[in-house]
Amino acid sequence: MGTFSGAPAARGIELAPRELVASVEGDIEKAERAMKITEIRVHTRLPLEKEQPDTADRVLEVHPAGCPAHQSVKDAIRITIDAQYEFR
Repeated sequence: MGTFSGAPAARGIELAPRELVASVEGDIEKAERAMKITEIRVHTRLPLEKEQPDTADRVLEVHPAGCPAHQSVKDAIRITIDAQYEFR
């Protein structure tokens, strides 16, 4: 999860190792003579305290601007990131 794993901690959401879980899926389409990744969807599970959803929403909002991987491919591949919050 790269830079995303540090974003919650920077905003006061403490996670134990392996508590942040993500699944990733994408679409690949034929483009001229080669295959091309056209979309990536990242689905995360984020354990939170009951008062933290607004903070977690902010993490999801600002993360792409600070993520080198996202910035590298954002103009070529559609990327979405969502989260399912699990309250502790």
